[in-house]
Amino acid sequence: MSAVREEILAMLTGKIIPFWKGLRDDVRGGYTGTVGFDLTRHPEADRGCIQNSRILWFFSEAYRYFGDPSLLDEAEHAFAMLKRMIDREHGGVFWSVHPDGTPADTVKHTYNHAFAIYGLSAYAEASGSEEALRLARELYGIIESRCRDENGYLEAFSPDWNPVPNRQTSGSGVTAERTMNSLLHVMEAYTALYRIWPDPGLRARLTDILGLFETKIYNPEKHRQEVFFDRSYRSLADVTSYGHDIETSWLTEKTLEVLDDPALTARIRPILLDLADNAAREAMSDHGFANECCCGIRDEHRCWWVQAEALMGFLNAWERTGEERWRDAVLTQWRYIRDYVSDPRPGSEWFRFVHEDGRPGDEPIAEPWKCPFHNGRMALEFLRRDPAL
Repeated sequence: MSAVREEILAMLTGKIIPFWKGLRDDVRGGYTGTVGFDLTRHPEADRGCIQNSRILWFFSEAYRYFGDPSLLDEAEHAFAMLKRMIDREHGGVFWSVHPDGTPADTVKHTYNHAFAIYGLSAYAEASGSEEALRLARELYGIIESRCRDENGYLEAFSPDWNPVPNRQTSGSGVTAERTMNSLLHVMEAYTALYRIWPDPGLRARLTDILGLFETKIYNPEKHRQEVFFDRSYRSLADVTSYGHDIETSWLTEKTLEVLDDPALTARIRPILLDLADNAAREAMSDHGFANECCCGIRDEHRCWWVQAEALMGFLNAWERTGEERWRDAVLTQWRYIRDYVSDPRPGSEWFRFVHEDGRPGDEPIAEPWKCPFHNGRMALEFLRRDPAL
């Protein structure tokens, strides 16, 4: 395990950080949003707010870990771009902007706002920026006033906050009014904000979200989370998202940690271990972690983000249970990432996905959803764990 730690550190400092630093665009602002499989950069591509928020989060957290001023400078650059994504007329952030900062996709989305809060909270914690904290609190207020109804969170809205069909986070042939994915990342963002702004109302919202997870999202009969819902939380598709289940199994621990409520933890933690156990049983192999199963058909693509989340889920389960099978799973998963998912070409990062037989998929190395969030977070989280592991 100590060798894994050194290899993860080397990958973070020698591959992931340099790749994303290299995409900084000092002419147009922000970071080049698209890099093809052939490593051709497309600086003229639109800047996605989710990608930029995740870059802001990554460099902020990397600075907090390493203390390298150049990393804080990168975070400041991403922060400047995020401020250009704010709708000054109706409030909130656009889905994407052109490189010059003018709106591209003007949809207002709960998921997108969650990641803006997440990035701003990390930057505020790293830099002490009162402006970033103020913006994070403002976006929290917008989610609560515009995106939440009496039963939870809705998804997509027009620039002036009228509901529109949710094309951004739907899938499997359905258009969902609520999704597990948005709720998960609202929880993640609120957790990061609560750590630096322990507001009682925010605490209540986090508790409510855990209640929705426990009673509406988690399916105890199938040992999974349901994914797509109508407004009444009726599941719309038979989908097991192995990646989201294993991600939830460890990420929710962060929320339990900041809330520090023993009774709540005792109720929720068994669910998290159940999700991890089922996902590992159905999706894990010596050749990576399967993506999902829809209507009984498994997607065997080894998606980059799913591989990173699987490693963290295994690590968390090992820490919580002490069972050696989880330690073995960490080692197996890391070897797969190292040998197949990490792109060995100079100047690259991770492949977006790998086929079951180990061939890399020829999809962009960077694009609006592909960024240093999942793999960067995996590396930083691993390094922050007890070195005695």
